[in-house]
Amino acid sequence: MSAKDVFHNVVRSALEKDGWTITDDPLFIKVTLRSEFFIDLAAEKLLTAEKKEQKIAVEIKSFIGRSTLSEFHLAVGQFLNYQLALEQVKSPRILYLAVPVDTYEVFFPDEFVQQAVERYHLKLLIFNPVKQEIVLWKN
Repeated sequence: MSAKDVFHNVVRSALEKDGWTITDDPLFIKVTLRSEFFIDLAAEKLLTAEKKEQKIAVEIKSFIGRSTLSEFHLAVGQFLNYQLALEQVKSPRILYLAVPVDTYEVFFPDEFVQQAVERYHLKLLIFNPVKQEIVLWKN
């Protein structure tokens, strides 16, 4: 199991403030003998208007390394592998990549990044690390 992201507890708190119940920290998925994954968080929320439960998995990325583009490459690869793993175990969870709001505002408007987000159908959870709040959900 890999180390928790620097913003792990921040995102967990933000989800709880938004009414989500954390069900797994981390979410363990075993696809094959050698393919085991730990997604940072899993959460559930009752959608009152629809009276059904929504289930999500969240991979948290801080983007505090030397190269934001390299961090993005790693995050996209991880996201795609986790998405495939969730599909293979027939999980009802929707996968989100949690990104700090400053990274989203500065890095994500780049045309290449936007094309990657669209092509790979990345779902984003944008959070404010200072306020420990969710700023935006991007489906």
